[in-house]
Amino acid sequence: MNFTVFKYARRLTGRLALVGLIGMASLGAAAEGRSVDTAFGKVTLEGTPTRVVALSENALDVAVSVGAKPVGSVATRGGNDISAYLKDKVGDIKIVGTARQTNLESVFALKPDLILAPPDLAKNEYEKLSMIAPTIVPKATSFQDWRINVELYGAALGKEAETGASINRIDNRIEALKAHITPGQVASVVRWNPQGPGIMSAHLFVGQLLKQLGFKPTAMAEELQSKPHSDPLSLENLSRIDGDWLFLSTLNADGEQALQTARQQPAFSRLRAVSEERAVSVDGQIWSSGASGPLAVNVILDDVEKAVSAQ
Repeated sequence: MNFTVFKYARRLTGRLALVGLIGMASLGAAAEGRSVDTAFGKVTLEGTPTRVVALSENALDVAVSVGAKPVGSVATRGGNDISAYLKDKVGDIKIVGTARQTNLESVFALKPDLILAPPDLAKNEYEKLSMIAPTIVPKATSFQDWRINVELYGAALGKEAETGASINRIDNRIEALKAHITPGQVASVVRWNPQGPGIMSAHLFVGQLLKQLGFKPTAMAEELQSKPHSDPLSLENLSRIDGDWLFLSTLNADGEQALQTARQQPAFSRLRAVSEERAVSVDGQIWSSGASGPLAVNVILDDVEKAVSAQ
């Protein structure tokens, strides 16, 4: 154990932390469990965890989708609680930080037996968290197939079969919905904010789903291969986000009002998707934030199904 990590363990509570570490080490040596390949090496787990802390919205989504009841998670981007689409499925849960910063003492206080972390977790944070409980950090980034991290979290939870069944149901639903969508239509996902609209990369979670449904991205969205979204666009450049469909996302609850405000801009109202009544207000916490699990998928498919059915 390096000096920095040892100092952190002493600061948490000293004796209690060390007793916990010794106990976990003994269990790991005495029993063989399933091995999960993570960004920081293989982690061996045993049994079904009962006190899970999910440090990303994606991890929380996956855990809830397979029937787990996490005891802690982080607030959604732009908010102070978990996303509304998960709230009624989670029940009582402790907020232990934000998407940008985790409160380690709050995590420790929950006495977790498994921590599901985001892919971009820094190594020094991982070292601290892994002293508290086995910590799973995915290898795959948000620009890779969204299923990869879903399957990884499912394996860590001991729910491989449930996760596989969930993905199969989603694929079947996508194929059924695809039959009602004219292939090759251009769809853009736009995050609306006061600084100006930004288009989301076509390679992220939502872009992957839209492609699977038969939609095409705009050239600008396709070019964003390492950035999640473009810089804010000026009104003169709004034509770059135009297509057959425009899904306008906001991080607040009043997305429809944001759409109506945008319509007051002549440059926006002239967009083909807008003039043809194919501009749709959607929840930015799902469409343009950190959500990318099975439950988020079904919300997105609900939104698309409702939009195309209205035509």
